[in-house]
Amino acid sequence: MKTGSYKYISELWRKKQSDVMRFLQRVRCWEYRQHPSIVRVNRPTRPDKARCLGYKAKQGYVIYRVRVRRGGRKRLVPKGIVYGKPTNQGVTQLKFQRSKRSVAEERAGRKLGGLRVLNSYWINEDSTYKYFEVILVDVAHNAIRNDPRINWLCNPVHKHRELRGLTSAGKKYRGLRGKGHLFHKNRPSRRATWKRNNTLSLRRYR
Repeated sequence: MKTGSYKYISELWRKKQSDVMRFLQRVRCWEYRQHPSIVRVNRPTRPDKARCLGYKAKQGYVIYRVRVRRGGRKRLVPKGIVYGKPTNQGVTQLKFQRSKRSVAEERAGRKLGGLRVLNSYWINEDSTYKYFEVILVDVAHNAIRNDPRINWLCNPVHKHRELRGLTSAGKKYRGLRGKGHLFHKNRPSRRATWKRNNTLSLRRYR
């Protein structure tokens, strides 16, 4: 049985500590730092990964590289003064609830309002930034509207799905990846489950 080229590419990306990949990633990272935080790229850096996530090399699909700063999130309070109880006094060492990948999708989606975010994947990182490539789709293009495999995205309910936690990265940070009794408090969302469990519902006539 012959092995396709994408299998070799994915194996390369699995061995990120190899000499070839370490050198390639260092050179690419230097190049990425010279560019703006959101920039369009002609073709995916990881074609195997992009195709797994729904990308096709046809009209209507575009790829943008997004740079997101690494690290935790400081509380935005003047001079570090948090009013309230001592348990809530923390300013540093606070962790943002969402992943860097979902932040990258959000920034791409806000910048390119006419396109729909399909998916995204990691491509590189250094000490300061993480780099992701975001797959976007032009739903006004006839090649997309006439393709039954992707034209579900043309429905208006999918506008800014990245801002509502509906992409793959969004569902992951919402805890919707798993199944079974360990995850039953995550559906339909943690807030909805909490509200359902903490609301006293009395029938009018009882």
